[in-house]
Amino acid sequence: MATFGFIGTGNMGGALAIAAAKAIGGGNLLLANRTREKAETLADRLGAKVGSNSDAAMQDFIMLGVKPQMMAGMMAEIAPVLQARAERGEKFVLVTMAAGLTMEKIRAMSGTDAPVIRIMPNTPVSIGKGVVLYDGMDVTGDQWKDFLTALEPAGLLEPLSESLIDAGSAVSGCGPAFVYLFIEALADGGVECGLPRAKALQLAAKTLSGAAELVLASGKHPGQLKDEVCSPGGTTIAGVHALEKGGFRSLGMDAVKAAYDKTAALK
Repeated sequence: MATFGFIGTGNMGGALAIAAAKAIGGGNLLLANRTREKAETLADRLGAKVGSNSDAAMQDFIMLGVKPQMMAGMMAEIAPVLQARAERGEKFVLVTMAAGLTMEKIRAMSGTDAPVIRIMPNTPVSIGKGVVLYDGMDVTGDQWKDFLTALEPAGLLEPLSESLIDAGSAVSGCGPAFVYLFIEALADGGVECGLPRAKALQLAAKTLSGAAELVLASGKHPGQLKDEVCSPGGTTIAGVHALEKGGFRSLGMDAVKAAYDKTAALK
């Protein structure tokens, strides 16, 4: 069974560790974090081991779960370990989830010619409903099998060329935040109309969840599904009119483009 070393157990790294533990067992995971207590708390929950960044760099898959601006410093720390492993002929895969950093840059930071996988997950991976975009460089078939098996509990694993990953992440990676804003707005509207806060939030969240599932299950264009709800002269079309008057769709597009442009600025 392949082993996974997680460097960084924040929201994303921790969520992926939880998913991997479901698939391959916590005993095959080693967690490292700048605040060791955070790694220990998660390790106790998963039955995983805790160690240093260098310990994590000794595993088969090395999950680099640090922010882009911290990547160079962290890679400089573990590069001697990676280079020594490469000299001994050991096989390992570097897995990056840092926005704006290409696989070539990660490999260069390691000082090796190790295989690299680039992923862009989103926060719903923590409940198995996430999206993980991925691409790889010099990854063998067996390595892909081990990697995808470990992350299968995270949700949809979607291959995407690295040239498109930044665009994809602006939708699936940043998108949950945009959705949460809309859920909150729907709930606030319900409260204004007299609904209790908890009930309004429940209705809003379940409505978005169900509507999204219907898009996927029906195969229909969202515009067609919208039309099916809008009766002539009815209440829904009045609400749609209000959204369009406020530039709802344009703002959604602007949000994705702004996220994409910010990612491009990190390069």
